[in-house]
Amino acid sequence: MALNPIVDSRDIRFVLFEQLEVDKFAAKNKRYADFDKDTFESTLDLAEKLAVEKIYPTYKDGDREGCTFVPDTKEVKIPKCYKPALDAYYETGFIGTMDEPEIGGMGMPAVLYLAVMEYQCAANYNIMMYPGLTHGAMELVNTFGTQEQKDMYIPKMMSGEWGGSMCLTEPDAGSDVGALKTKAVKQADGTYKITGQKIFISSGENDYYQNMIHPVLARIEGDPAGTKGISIFIVPKFLVNKDGSLGESNDVSCAGIEHKMGIKGSATCTLSFGDNGNCKGWLLGEERKGMKIMFQMMNEARLGVGMQALALSSAAYMHAATYAKNRIQGVHVTQMLNPEAKSITISNHPDVKRMLLWMKSYVEGMRFMTYYLSHSLNIERFSESEEERKEALGIAEIMIPICKAGNSDKSVEITSEAMQVYGGYGFCSEYPVEQMMRDSKITCIYEGTNGIQSMDLTMRKILMNENQYNYSILKKKMSEAIKKAKGIVDDKYVALVERGVQKLDEVIEMMKGQMAKGQFLLLFMNATPLQQAMFMLCMAWAHLSSLAITQPKMKELVGDKKGEDREKFLKDNAEASFYSGKVVSSQFYLGAEFPKYFGKIEALLFGEGAVIKASDPVFTGMLEQ
Repeated sequence: MALNPIVDSRDIRFVLFEQLEVDKFAAKNKRYADFDKDTFESTLDLAEKLAVEKIYPTYKDGDREGCTFVPDTKEVKIPKCYKPALDAYYETGFIGTMDEPEIGGMGMPAVLYLAVMEYQCAANYNIMMYPGLTHGAMELVNTFGTQEQKDMYIPKMMSGEWGGSMCLTEPDAGSDVGALKTKAVKQADGTYKITGQKIFISSGENDYYQNMIHPVLARIEGDPAGTKGISIFIVPKFLVNKDGSLGESNDVSCAGIEHKMGIKGSATCTLSFGDNGNCKGWLLGEERKGMKIMFQMMNEARLGVGMQALALSSAAYMHAATYAKNRIQGVHVTQMLNPEAKSITISNHPDVKRMLLWMKSYVEGMRFMTYYLSHSLNIERFSESEEERKEALGIAEIMIPICKAGNSDKSVEITSEAMQVYGGYGFCSEYPVEQMMRDSKITCIYEGTNGIQSMDLTMRKILMNENQYNYSILKKKMSEAIKKAKGIVDDKYVALVERGVQKLDEVIEMMKGQMAKGQFLLLFMNATPLQQAMFMLCMAWAHLSSLAITQPKMKELVGDKKGEDREKFLKDNAEASFYSGKVVSSQFYLGAEFPKYFGKIEALLFGEGAVIKASDPVFTGMLEQ
């Protein structure tokens, strides 16, 4: 398997087939009876080929060209190089990897779609925002739409003729969705007149799709305030005739695009609805169920952001590793006093080795966690076992905020570390890591800022969850991994993870007591530190699970070889090198990174209340002096 510059294809297969055993899962589920491992392998090969040959070449050029807003026509032009790449993506049918054949999909397990998207997003996640938003909007119509709406919109959204967006955010109602002002007034013909403005709408306007299908949150005139009074509407850019052809323009317009630090090839739009009093919308699902319906797309989007952060981290690490293995500078530390010593590649310097191993360990742990989450959501939807579905939902609910927030926070650090490997060259636009670092930050912000993810995790997913069921299932899965690792993995690593679970229990018990006493300020103050700690524990779980597989496999392949014999053998044997690298990566994380988790736990248990004491004068006082 040829090395590509953005994703470790062998590790994708390790997670899919050795950790998650997706091929065995498919064989047991009649929904996937037509698929086998060879089919999945072929799909991954094609995804890699598309990513490397068609999508990756657009990364730098798309960033330089960016998107352009044309005020006279209110159109948005996306980078020219994106169009052939998007055509190639739609021609493969990858948008429907996990969707039912009845709507034009392939019908594969959801985690295969995620793996396909990791390839494409590692190549250029700017460009994949367009079909990604379209797929999410299409799924809303497929799940909640009438048959007429499905027949009208889905085929052309799946083919790439029409696109989609997600219209939630407003100027005065960012994270506080319940404060939205967009209004819907019911008409005699059953349609609604929509008026309002939405901001930060990814892919909201572009010159690739012939039509845009906007799911729009709005409040029907007279409905109650807050999230309970919100409904959701289908608002097309162009009205659609009964024969499926495009009719007249709807009263929807783009008022401008944002000029951003990163993701410059992704159009981030402000959309105005009903400026001329004639914007038509069609109710999707039931009245006042808008937030419940939109959460399907939001959960998919949050998983998608976690995957984007993983993909970007993977690409940054792969580029840094390739650079370090080719950049010759300095002599080996053991030869520093030898004037005859030859210069070596920087990958041999201990500190660079540490940086590369740090990145590798996080990327591999993030990949397991993100794929595991996707697979759990798939099981929750389609397993024939009610208990299995219940457990899968529990694990998915608690892991969505951990994955979205944890992956994205770490992506900013990983892209920064990749730049560090390059030294001064990394800071220059000649190399791609400079753009990757700029592109990474938005993943911490959109689809619910990471602070919101942390509050959701602490309150809704743990403390307010009945009997802390979600948390108990997470602990169950970790305990199963610990049990499996005993007798295979070195005791010191197993004991460390076991102690990590016990310490987290102490924190959760403390927080339950704080909630019982009504000490909500303490809970919200510590939501982000809790999320960060749980992310580290999930990474430890991922690496312990990995070691239970890779350590025996490495011993089987490498045997007792040591020193130069071992190094030569690993150079000539790709599989032995892969498993050896996985073992070292996991040992590094568990032994060098995971111990930092216990400091985070002790900080939570210490109960410092400085955040509660702080007030506006604390932050502004010096400026006012």
